[in-house]
Amino acid sequence: MRIAILSRNSQLYSTRRLKEAGEARGHQVDIIDTLHCYMDITRSRPTVRYQGEELPYYDAVIPRIGASITFYGTAVVRQFEMMGTFSVNESVAISRSRDKLRSLQLLSRKDIGLPRTGFANKPGDIPDLIKNVGGAPLVVKLLEGTQGIGVVLAETNKSAEAIIEAFMGLKANILVQEFVKEAKGADIRCFVVGGKVVAAMKRQGAEGEFRSNLHRGGSATLVRLSKEERATAVNAAKAMGLNVCGVDILQSNNGPVVMEVNSSPGLEGIEKATDKDVAAMIFDFIEQSAKPNSTRTKGKG
Repeated sequence: MRIAILSRNSQLYSTRRLKEAGEARGHQVDIIDTLHCYMDITRSRPTVRYQGEELPYYDAVIPRIGASITFYGTAVVRQFEMMGTFSVNESVAISRSRDKLRSLQLLSRKDIGLPRTGFANKPGDIPDLIKNVGGAPLVVKLLEGTQGIGVVLAETNKSAEAIIEAFMGLKANILVQEFVKEAKGADIRCFVVGGKVVAAMKRQGAEGEFRSNLHRGGSATLVRLSKEERATAVNAAKAMGLNVCGVDILQSNNGPVVMEVNSSPGLEGIEKATDKDVAAMIFDFIEQSAKPNSTRTKGKG
């Protein structure tokens, strides 16, 4: 098959591993910079152009869309979908996952475990917002934050009020969540491919750090999931409509709770922690799910 990887950086670990895994199976794999794509939107033959030329009609596309380019990146993915290309994650599912508030609302509707979360617009609602999530300590999150950036732990109700008021004063959209103290600065990243958890690792935050992100100095180790944790990850991926994703879970006194569903999870941490070839598993899914692009087979690309 002819497969495109949408990635801003061909030297990233995840991008390189995906290209290697695809080529090892005999596929033609092209790495395309998402922001260098531009679209010809026509009635009869939509195309994607790149560096002055029309791109071929691919059988499948693997979107590696960074959070900072979600709007444009999903538009490019959508254009490929219009061309009959199978997308590992559909554009609408990527957009859905990037909206933290919408994600939590969708997961809540499917009765998936979540930390108690509040969202408000007016400073006058802050005291009741704090009360409803169980009071301090609590976590304040920027809706647009990634990799632990824009996540603040408020130790007291007064500090929580001050932090929330400051964010509101900057017109920033925030979530307020209960602090799951019993997680002890650790979470579980479940890597889901095609409706199955194919790998899982426990991420432990650095000493004195409540955020477990590897980008913030956390460490990762292999972990064995309980049936409930595995089911939670699979159900969360299904609720978001994502075929390939990372589901981040906290172990709480009330069972597993989902913190986030990541539509472009990195491969480096999970592959090194579990010693599993996750990139190859993604290509297993593509080979099972994608069909030759009928447009391309008719000679258009």
